Amino acid sequence: MFGFVGDSLWFGRGRGGAGRRICKGAGGVRMVFTGIVEEVGKVKSLDKNDQGGVDLYVAASSTLDGVVLGDSISVNGTCLTVTSLPGDGFTFGLAPETMRKTNLGDLSKESGVNLERSLQANGRMGGHIVQGHVDGTGTIDKVEKEEDALWYTIKCDKSMMKYIVPKGYIAVDGTSLTVCDVYDDSFTFTMIAYTQEHVSVQLQIIDASFPSTTTDIAALSLFCI
Repeated sequence: MFGFVGDSLWFGRGRGGAGRRICKGAGGVRMVFTGIVEEVGKVKSLDKNDQGGVDLYVAASSTLDGVVLGDSISVNGTCLTVTSLPGDGFTFGLAPETMRKTNLGDLSKESGVNLERSLQANGRMGGHIVQGHVDGTGTIDKVEKEEDALWYTIKCDKSMMKYIVPKGYIAVDGTSLTVCDVYDDSFTFTMIAYTQEHVSVQLQIIDASFPSTTTDIAALSLFCI
């Protein structure tokens, strides 16, 4: 599944500062990501907990650096809160709405997931603003090869198409991509060879047909004012 991120972004005074990661706080700045995948983690478990909720355990290495309990991590484009740090990864609690809106419930043991830590206030914006609040899901309709690039055609609900614009940005499973063509119920993007090698393999297999997508926040602001 793809997840689209949809509410408005704002920056304000709060806990974020030079050298600190932009994160949520009462009256403060919200967490943001860039869609530049730092690492592909591995799902170790996705289980019901004693309270009836769902816990996701992801093994990771480089993205563990500097992370503390309560930090926000983008997992396949979905903003999740770190609830424990077992040493070789993270655990996250998944709310029912998260399970409905994203592809996380479809994961299985050893599934690859795209990971990104929230942006530092003094960091570089390498991709585009991604909030991790998933708008909806889509299906991979077609994958075509052109030289060393891959062309993806993604189908999604028509209600989301007004937020997707040609040459705008979109986050697919947390990966920042540029929209090429837009149709009534689908859109296309290309993925260069470097990106193919550094993101979750789900996007490289047409049978794994449910990625998570996040629409360009600039396009959303045009429709939400």
